[in-house]
Amino acid sequence: MEIEKNNRMNSLFEFYGALLTEKQHSYLELYYGDDYSLGEIATEFDVSRQAVYDNIRRTEASLEEYESKLHLLANYQAQNQAVDALVAYVRVNYPQDTRLSTLLTRVADQAAR
Repeated sequence: MEIEKNNRMNSLFEFYGALLTEKQHSYLELYYGDDYSLGEIATEFDVSRQAVYDNIRRTEASLEEYESKLHLLANYQAQNQAVDALVAYVRVNYPQDTRLSTLLTRVADQAAR
């Protein structure tokens, strides 16, 4: 469960990190990206461990709120699932069509960005 939460927070951070304050951005980057402990972050910023904990929890809630309103991560995931399904279908049903494979590769590359 913890790995899923870390992956989700990292994904939300990629989409919405630019909307965070500098302190929020730094704390989350260190906590989720660099695997710092709360104590290490507290030492780095000369604040209490509790202050870091509270800031990270509020920031997580902000990221979830952004996602609930904008759906950038959900749309990205749905788009990638649709492209994956299309790729699988083409490979099974049109394995000889090189033009279709080339076009599909371009779509898949765009979706991955």
